[in-house]
Amino acid sequence: MDEFLKAVKISEKVYWVGAIDWNMRYFHGYTTTRGTTYNAYLILDEKITLIDTVKKPFLNHLIARIKSVIDLEDIDYIISNHAELDHSGCIPDMIELCKPEAVYASVMGVKALNDHFSLPMDLTPVKTGDRVSLGKDSLYFVETKLIHWPDSMFSFLENEQILFSQDGFGCHYATNNMFMDQCPSDETLWEQEKYFANILMLYGPKIKQLVAQMPEVGLPLEKIKMIAPDHGPIWRENISFIVEKYLEWSDMPLYNRAVVVYDTMWGATEKMAYSICEGLRDSGVEAIPISLQNSNRSHIATQVLLSGAVLFGCSTMNNNMMPSMADILCYIKGLKPKNRIGTAFGSFGWSGEAVKQMRAEMTEAGFELIGEGLRNKYALKLEGGEECYKLGQAVAEELKNRIAGQG
Repeated sequence: MDEFLKAVKISEKVYWVGAIDWNMRYFHGYTTTRGTTYNAYLILDEKITLIDTVKKPFLNHLIARIKSVIDLEDIDYIISNHAELDHSGCIPDMIELCKPEAVYASVMGVKALNDHFSLPMDLTPVKTGDRVSLGKDSLYFVETKLIHWPDSMFSFLENEQILFSQDGFGCHYATNNMFMDQCPSDETLWEQEKYFANILMLYGPKIKQLVAQMPEVGLPLEKIKMIAPDHGPIWRENISFIVEKYLEWSDMPLYNRAVVVYDTMWGATEKMAYSICEGLRDSGVEAIPISLQNSNRSHIATQVLLSGAVLFGCSTMNNNMMPSMADILCYIKGLKPKNRIGTAFGSFGWSGEAVKQMRAEMTEAGFELIGEGLRNKYALKLEGGEECYKLGQAVAEELKNRIAGQG
């Protein structure tokens, strides 16, 4: 059935020839609840050029879409903007099938691709400021090192004014709609937030630096008419919206919102979480309780991005925090959130080490801790509930004061 797949024209010279992965639900720790796409693009000029490939299992999709427009042997150049295997996985096959004149990648991309594969030809490295003529149009390259791999780069089709942005400005979102403005805005905004939180949060300072330098490297925002990422729909409207959102998320401002993440054994820690939320809400801060028994890392990381305060709570189990809490704190620590306040809480029976351990992990992750944390022995009694409520109030007041200060 692959032969019925067609390329989709996105501009005068450019076709989308990628693959839609409707069934993807897990992406190295990231929960992709709406699937994803692996976007590849075909430029028809005097030198026909393929921008990126697709994940290996979707090779036939890529081939079928290309063949709906041209013969594979007509491809002159292949560009690899990002060496991660969901975009480079088919490069060896495409080299064998197309026999291109050249395969271009960043300097680090050449190294990464040669580490991944035994390739039958030498690759051509490019760096920021380099151009490759395609005939009537040309590609201009900007290295985007460590956003989010060392090899990452942008390719800009100058006359068409299309930025091929690899994983930047993309999201995991499977859809038949080619353009972002054709999709439900609430769904796509959440997926953009989730993508940034889970993939790009720790690169915020580098993203800000890159955006600030784009005019200097020949890519002012007003020059870009379309952003074509490697995942999700294409931006052809509101280009400034997503760029401004990236700058906002990179700053991680304090939002008037708190997320209370918890796990519980016999219900006492859950009651603590709800009492804390009441104290937060009654003090004018939106509060969201999230149980680790029915949520996932990706959702929680997104809530951390979108909140000003984060509180973690769990019971003590075998002299340790619960495994679910250790998992999420390890994951969040790797994302390096900044400008977030919080504390830890939890119930215990006879030892109660979990709160101390959570606080240590939160400190290492970059949270600024408020107070000493809160422990409760066995069932939550009235006085314990009052302490939790007051903790919520205290965190709320501190958050509001800091928000006022950042204004």
